[in-house]
Amino acid sequence: MTYSYKTFGTCSKKIDIEIDENEIVTAVKFTGGCHGNLQGISKLVCGMHIDDVIAKLSGIKCGFKATSCPDQLAAALKEVKENF
Repeated sequence: MTYSYKTFGTCSKKIDIEIDENEIVTAVKFTGGCHGNLQGISKLVCGMHIDDVIAKLSGIKCGFKATSCPDQLAAALKEVKENF
């Protein structure tokens, strides 16, 4: 399953996520944002179950912003979970 999520409140504008039939993240690609950091996050979450990614990344803030790119990835995965 491939899912695209339009982010809000962050420098990244979109997240494309691939998830297999066992709810394992197989690929993540951010559009925009801090390229090096987001590449690292993408590699770290590959192979993880979406519930584990949501638990680890939900609520992370970027400076004084109410959200962050990792938090937006968690929000995207919550939507995926609802539609799985």
